[in-house]
Amino acid sequence: MRTLLAICLLTLCLPAAADQRLFYQPLNRDASVTPAQWQQLWRATAAQGGKTLIVQWSAYGDSDFGGAKGWLANSLREARAQGLELVLGLYMDPSYYQRLEQLDGEGLSSYWKAQLGRSLGQYTQLRDRWQLAVDGWYLPMELDDLHFRESSRRDALYSQLQAFNRQLDKPLHISAFSVGKLAPRVNGAWLGQLASLGLTVWWQDGAGTGRLPALVRDGYEQALPCRVGVVREAFRQVSAPGQVFKAQPAEPKLGTGCHAEAVFDLRYRPWARGVLPQN
Repeated sequence: MRTLLAICLLTLCLPAAADQRLFYQPLNRDASVTPAQWQQLWRATAAQGGKTLIVQWSAYGDSDFGGAKGWLANSLREARAQGLELVLGLYMDPSYYQRLEQLDGEGLSSYWKAQLGRSLGQYTQLRDRWQLAVDGWYLPMELDDLHFRESSRRDALYSQLQAFNRQLDKPLHISAFSVGKLAPRVNGAWLGQLASLGLTVWWQDGAGTGRLPALVRDGYEQALPCRVGVVREAFRQVSAPGQVFKAQPAEPKLGTGCHAEAVFDLRYRPWARGVLPQN
């Protein structure tokens, strides 16, 4: 009986532990969600143990989702009203990954500088016009060990992020993923170095995209310093490489180690189905 009770309690506690920090990726089609639905969604998120909402971006290319009085800003005000802390994403260039492929050396450094400038401008807009109580900022330009496998690129990135971080009034969050181009030990040291800047660094576990075998992913995770958090992917990709991204909801894998955890993405969690449009 005691063992059964322990299992039941563990089962009840797992969703809250997993979903304390949730990523939300705004899409233009979310504009169809009504204010009442947003209220229901944020209330359910808090009931599931949600404490912090990490919004992936607040501007994507030419779209700012209605700006300071638009649907995204209004929905996030409601999220605050339901008790959720906000880490608000900055600017994302839709061509970011293509540009990483095309550029090298000084060209890549100049591109990053320009994109950080766009995010700094977005930061000013958010701070001055959106009037949201924010607990942190998120830089949507994800890092990976393919495009930053060369130490010179990582060094240039370090310097730029250091300068960028000094201009913000709240902690900066950034995320990375692995495709097997750096040894786990080197990758862990790199992300730990970025965390030493005072950044909140997240490593995506890759369970949803499945680019690496599970055993390899585990090796990368085990090599991470404790101060690097882990993003648990709550989806399984069903689209082939090169196709429009499609995924199905899946339960995130929970860790037992020392890392802070977050879940990607709210859209795939059970209480968001029927509210947020699926891809």
